[in-house]
Amino acid sequence: MSLILRNLQSVVPIRRVPLRARIEVLRHILGIRQFDLGVICVDDKGIQRLNRTYRQNPTPTDVLSFPFHENLRAGAVPQPECRDDFNLGDVFLGVEYIFRQCQENGENYCDVLTVTTAHGLCHLLGYKHSTAAEWQEMYHKEKVTLEALNEVTGTSLQPLTKNLFG
Repeated sequence: MSLILRNLQSVVPIRRVPLRARIEVLRHILGIRQFDLGVICVDDKGIQRLNRTYRQNPTPTDVLSFPFHENLRAGAVPQPECRDDFNLGDVFLGVEYIFRQCQENGENYCDVLTVTTAHGLCHLLGYKHSTAAEWQEMYHKEKVTLEALNEVTGTSLQPLTKNLFG
């Protein structure tokens, strides 16, 4: 099904072709190519508004995920009953926030966008990181997924949640 990659901001440049290519590889690795997926790039104001509305947190953040399917078990691929339900959900990337973090930490912006998208996709598949046990499960999934991506793309990406509980 389709991947919708939208850039709703003009603060930070987005190289859509390489990002789209990496997201398509991630979709293949995760076994979710049959689902529609939205990846939306927003600025600090946009991600802050979403974060305040849906998480009651009035600050910008790197990624917010909005799954189409509810109550998923971590790692369970949805089993839609009709064609209209072949939607995974939306991942909002706070690209201005991510860009700023990359500048502060000397990280590659395109790589971090990819890792952050992988993190968001894991959330769409029911993974969470509210507890140490959930974090371990999500970290493992991100690690395995990114290792597979690294093999295909020749990168050496690491999970976003690498040091969350460690």
